Amino acid sequence: MTASKSKTIGYWLLTGLVVVTQGASGFADLIQAQPMLDGVTALGYPPYILTILGPFKILGVIVLAIPGCRRLKEWAYAGFFFDFSGAFLSHIYNGDTIDLVLPAFIATLILLGSYALRPDSRRLPSLTANRVSLDA
Repeated sequence: MTASKSKTIGYWLLTGLVVVTQGASGFADLIQAQPMLDGVTALGYPPYILTILGPFKILGVIVLAIPGCRRLKEWAYAGFFFDFSGAFLSHIYNGDTIDLVLPAFIATLILLGSYALRPDSRRLPSLTANRVSLDA
C-alpha cells in the first residue's frame, strides 16, 4: 500500500470517528439525553450548555463530512478542539478519575490526527503563496 493511500485511509478512519461520535453527541445534546445532562452538571456547567453545543456539533459534523468549505472546516476543527480539550481539562479540574479523563484526551488526539492527515483538497491554500513580495 502506498503512503498516500495509507494517509487517505487514516484520514477517513479518524474523521469518520469524529463525525459519528460528534453526530451522536450533538443529537444527544439537542434532546438533552439524561447521560449528557448528568455529565455537564457533574462538571458544574448549566444544562442549557447542551442547547448551545448540540447544534454546533451537528453543523461541525456536516462541514467535516462534505467536500469544499475549506475555511469552515478550519472553524469546525477549532470548535471540536475547544470542545474536546475543554472536556479533558474540565474533568481534570473536577478531580475525575482516569476513566472520565481519558476519553476526552483520546478524542482530542483523534481530532488532531484527522486534522494532520487531511488531504490538500480540504486545506486552506498556503498564505505564503498568495503574498506579494515587497522586496522588488
